Amino acid sequence: MPLLVLNIALFIVQISVKGFTDSFALVSSEIYSRPWILFTSMFLHGGFEHLFFNMYALLIFGTFLEQRINPKRFLLAYLASGLLAAFISSFFYKSALGASGAIMGIIGMLIVLMPELRLLFFFIIPMPLWVAGIIWFALDALGIFFPSGVGNIAHITGMAFGLAAGFYLKKQKKEFTKKFSSKSHLESEDIDEYLRSGKI
Repeated sequence: MPLLVLNIALFIVQISVKGFTDSFALVSSEIYSRPWILFTSMFLHGGFEHLFFNMYALLIFGTFLEQRINPKRFLLAYLASGLLAAFISSFFYKSALGASGAIMGIIGMLIVLMPELRLLFFFIIPMPLWVAGIIWFALDALGIFFPSGVGNIAHITGMAFGLAAGFYLKKQKKEFTKKFSSKSHLESEDIDEYLRSGKI
């Protein structure tokens, strides 16, 4: 997955080039003078543990979603979730970095599109994704009132966007199915529209 490789490569640059992280991390007071940091901060991490858990989640959940909605839509959803999470975070945190907002957006979409997907919560407790999503949301909401250095608001923003995007795609799928289910055969225009719509 290209996003995985990019995040790892940039982390190597972070630990190798002095000042690189500070130059591209999100600084809330500078988002209007340097708006690109909303984007670049999504690909930086605060340490190996931070990188590992984010990339593990990206590999697991990202693979499922990419197969479900197609690579183009997946990339758009990832970037939109991350950018929105970074922008909203700028009103609450002086500085921030990490892919967590984007990844929570991916998880939010999967909660809608594949709610019964099974996972081991904290690598131990088996449960469907929608239940894990509720727990993650509750933990992040609690974290807002008991700060621990984690970007809880970014997580919640990313998940909220992902849920909305997931419901949008689900509605689109229903409309597409309704439109063509009554046809005895598909015309070439119908096939072209299907190919443009991608997987849902």
